[in-house]
Amino acid sequence: MAITAQQHLSSPVLPLVSIAKYTRSDEIECIQGLNLQPNLQLFIVQIDAEEDVSEDDLSMLDEVVEATLLGESSGKAILKLTVELDETVAGAFDGSTDGALMDSILVTPEGWFEEKLFKDYTAMSEFQTTCEENNIDVEILSLTHDSTSFEDDSPYGLTERQHEALTLALSRGYYERPRQVTTEELADELGISQPSMSDLLRRGERQLLTATLDTRGYINALSK
Repeated sequence: MAITAQQHLSSPVLPLVSIAKYTRSDEIECIQGLNLQPNLQLFIVQIDAEEDVSEDDLSMLDEVVEATLLGESSGKAILKLTVELDETVAGAFDGSTDGALMDSILVTPEGWFEEKLFKDYTAMSEFQTTCEENNIDVEILSLTHDSTSFEDDSPYGLTERQHEALTLALSRGYYERPRQVTTEELADELGISQPSMSDLLRRGERQLLTATLDTRGYINALSK
């Protein structure tokens, strides 16, 4: 079940944020990123040509190792930037996390706004965990999913909606102690009411227990 997530990533040392702060519009677009070596990343970015930001200006920023102007297109200056990553976030850029970028990343002083495609909720949860382990906060702004392959992906007799509710709850820490999210917050992410979310979880949990524990067989065995 493919998941498309619109996310806000934030950290005071997230790469390119200092460059966004340097512009009058407080934003730039990152259209490509490539890991060169540990703590070193290459980014292709677009900056409004009217900003009049030069290669020398960018090279003066602490995180920028090298800046090269590639040209202009549609009123945008296209630049190649080699950036030294802060060691506290470098682990999130080693290429080990899954997720296909669906569009360019909007970088602002508040962080990165991006849309990524994950193969399932587990992959999305792993991405979030990697970010959090590297001091990057992840806020999910919206979620959509492709349920065309649901019948192959959802065992134990769960309905599609039960599967979606349970996997989201698991990925967001609902079953951890203490809980990391409330049913109200989960309901907001799915665009349903809190009672509906609670009902989906309750029915889904019951279906999983029934299917995995085979309670009817157990009861029959006790009655013999």
